Parts: sequence; C-alpha cells; structure tokens
Amino acid sequence: MKPARHSVAIVVRGEDGTFLLVRRPDDPADPLAGVWGLPAVTLREGEDEPAAAVRAGRVKLGVELRVGRKIGEKAADRGECVLRLSDYEADIVSGTPSVPQPDTSVTQYVECMFATDPALLGEAAARGSLCAQVFLESAAKLFGI
Repeated sequence: MKPARHSVAIVVRGEDGTFLLVRRPDDPADPLAGVWGLPAVTLREGEDEPAAAVRAGRVKLGVELRVGRKIGEKAADRGECVLRLSDYEADIVSGTPSVPQPDTSVTQYVECMFATDPALLGEAAARGSLCAQVFLESAAKLFGI
C-alpha cells in the first residue's frame, strides 16, 4: 500500500467577490512550477484540516484566517504516494496577504493577487493540481459563473 499525503487548500475570499491566487516558484522538479494556484499546505501529524488551513494562512500568506465550509476534495495517485486534498473557504480576519513569508520549512509562493476569473486556474488544473480542479468544479456554485 502506498503512503498517503493529506493536504488542504484555501479559497481566500476578498470583500469584493474576488479570490486569492498564488504563483508557485520556478522549481524544475515541481510539475506545477510557475503556475497560479490556491494556497495549500500538507497536514502535520495529528493536525485536522481546519487547523492546517489556518496554519497555511499564517505561514504562507502572513494572515490570520477564519476557515469556513469545505468546498470539496479529490484524491490522486502521485506515484510515490496517494494525495488527498480538500479545498476550504476562508476569510481574512487580520493582515494583508504577502509572499514569500520567512518560514522556509514549507514551499513559499513568489507572487499573490486577488482575481475574479477562475480560468486563471486552468493551467494548474490541466497539470494535475487537485485544488484547482476542485475549485473549478465548484466555481459555478461559489461565484455564480
């Protein structure tokens, strides 16, 4: 049986109906290098999904989040492991997102922006990003598009 990896991504909503996108660094070993995606983090031992989502806001964006409802989840065989990923809605309680953050123990993003067009996640979804796929499958319900 392959080892499992469990991750969460956050759909950080702006006050004006936007959502936060982050750009991954240009790492040749990363199949999602350089694409726009959602902030995400792998769960630590004993950590639940909402706690991981709050941690992602803190260590990857420099903000405090209030985590809302679970949007959906997907799983995929990644060769060396099976990845299970869930998307959650979240609102910023305090702070302004900025990247990169100083925590080098996790992948840091190189750019962030609020957007209105879910199609910006198309490349990531096509390259296998589960969080982008879940978001795009739910975009009509989330944003009325």
